[in-house]
Amino acid sequence: MNGIGGSTAERELADLKPWPNPAAPITRDERLARLAKAQSLMTTDAVIIGAGASLRYFAGVGWNATERLVAMILPRSGAPVMICPRFELGSLQAAMGIEAGIRLWEEHESPYALTARVLGEIGAASLAIDPALAFFMFDGLRQAAPEVGMPSAASVVDGCRMIKSPAEIALMSQAKAMTLEVHRRAARILRPGITTGEVRRFIDQAHRALGADDGSSFCAVQFGEASAYPHGLPGEQALADGDLVLIDTGCRVQGYNSDITRTYVFGQATQEQARVWAVEKKAQAAAFAAVKPGVPCEEIDAVARRVLAAEGFSPDYDLPGLPHRTGHGIGLSIHEAPYLVRGDKTPLQPGMCFSNEPMIVIPGAFGVRLEDHFHVTGDGAAWFTEPQHSLEKPFG
Repeated sequence: MNGIGGSTAERELADLKPWPNPAAPITRDERLARLAKAQSLMTTDAVIIGAGASLRYFAGVGWNATERLVAMILPRSGAPVMICPRFELGSLQAAMGIEAGIRLWEEHESPYALTARVLGEIGAASLAIDPALAFFMFDGLRQAAPEVGMPSAASVVDGCRMIKSPAEIALMSQAKAMTLEVHRRAARILRPGITTGEVRRFIDQAHRALGADDGSSFCAVQFGEASAYPHGLPGEQALADGDLVLIDTGCRVQGYNSDITRTYVFGQATQEQARVWAVEKKAQAAAFAAVKPGVPCEEIDAVARRVLAAEGFSPDYDLPGLPHRTGHGIGLSIHEAPYLVRGDKTPLQPGMCFSNEPMIVIPGAFGVRLEDHFHVTGDGAAWFTEPQHSLEKPFG
């Protein structure tokens, strides 16, 4: 057996248990160190961080952004202050991973006016804005405090989040190992006629069985020609013999993401499928081998494209070839800075974490994407998970 087909969803799910030896959560001391680093990077009097991945990163509050302003004001020195609706106070206190002052607003009140008062109290004449903050919130702040300069806080947020600690790497290692196990089991349930929806449902259930935060954080299942579209096509597809199978999925563990793609054939691969798969494998390996501290991010993308060009594919974004960047940063956001793409000159540093996915698209036929993740080390890179072994035996 090559690990493709021969089982059922029921059998595979019955065999899954919560992940043994889960990674430790982020500690209060680590969050305090993050706040101190942010303050050391600031050139404004304060920074505002809205609900979302960055608020979780700094304060431990894993809330999604809504129309209500929930945010942290971090002054250049001193303790942070949380802005929150009064009715959410209990939930906020239960979620917080740091100590902070809390200022509350009622439903009929303006959170932006409250924020302006807090800025006045701490003497802030400039406020760097979380780049993920919704424009209407930025506009509300701007109108409530017109005298306060409001540049972007991207250099502060990215300057902290793009270098992962050992604790963050451990959480991502668990998430990625869980997703790879789900991939193995998803391959086993394939059969003629199974639909992409059935496979997606199984993958979500399997992630849940292993203890992921909320099942699959996303899942793309593509059969045959649909694999030639990087993010698939609408509607259901049914699997047929000889179809190329592309599955891209991930989960979260304490907010930290996995994102792994496997590509193989249900049945016998054609000569062209095998050729393209081998080139994809070669490009992915070359990109990994080029990783060294100090190398610009864009060079990793260039290395992958040089491999593709030498094999007759486009050196640019034209097809057949690689239509998107070679990789993205990953952490509490599935896509985050920096990026392995032309124009991103950020030097690689130990602790940065990236996807490596130089996809090859053959229009009207199929696409091949092998996606694994690595973290930069002191002298190169280390894989989070072992890349796909071969086209014929994708899981060894």
